[in-house]
Amino acid sequence: MATKTTQEQQSEAGRHQEVGHKSLLQSDALYQYILETSVYPREPEPMKELRELTAKHPWNLMTTSADEGQFLTMLLKLINAKNTMEIGVYTGYSLLATALALPDDGKILAMDINRENYELGLPVIQKAGVAHKIEFKEGPAMPVLDKLVEDEKNHGSYDFIFVDADKDNYLNYHKRLIELVKVGGLIGYDNTLWNGSVVAPPDAPLRKYVRYYRDFVLELNKALAVDPRIEICMLPVGDGITLCRRVK
Repeated sequence: MATKTTQEQQSEAGRHQEVGHKSLLQSDALYQYILETSVYPREPEPMKELRELTAKHPWNLMTTSADEGQFLTMLLKLINAKNTMEIGVYTGYSLLATALALPDDGKILAMDINRENYELGLPVIQKAGVAHKIEFKEGPAMPVLDKLVEDEKNHGSYDFIFVDADKDNYLNYHKRLIELVKVGGLIGYDNTLWNGSVVAPPDAPLRKYVRYYRDFVLELNKALAVDPRIEICMLPVGDGITLCRRVK
């Protein structure tokens, strides 16, 4: 049995190194520079409080990164969003970013299967004075979306929709959300670079949940790339976010 050379072992170690942090940048120091120079100094106090609170939660990897929160805030203001939706809330960091960015009469329909996580961040949202903008629904999003689609008055009524939930349902969500977002409106799909696993070799040692959902993310990315109803832009922010602008 042939022994691998040191060079081959080093190459294999590098190839198998899994991306586990929230940035896909090659340098952790560069990512830290972005956070410390432009993100943290401008982060609203309630978002900082919620971010630090969420960091203590055992599932904290699920939270939206601070740089992505800043990006969403800017994006929502640029498009003058007023009526929005969020599928997948967790403790509410991206939800709070949205609520702070919307005008006082703005609305967010927020859905998550776990009310307990949402209620962990709710006191911070209430203290920030934006809880009145949020309608939270506990449970699977699909039945809610189907009901919305049934009523034609909801078609084209949403300015922005953010999806950070079960990856195996992303395409099912897309089929419904494309009806609900207005022409010129945006849908943002989070985690579309999925820990960098979208380019990992077949034998890469991925965590079980990363490997399981990777194929669904790959399928979504291929489908969005050829959907004539949207223009797309995939950005290496956070864990990858794909923006879809409905054009017809």
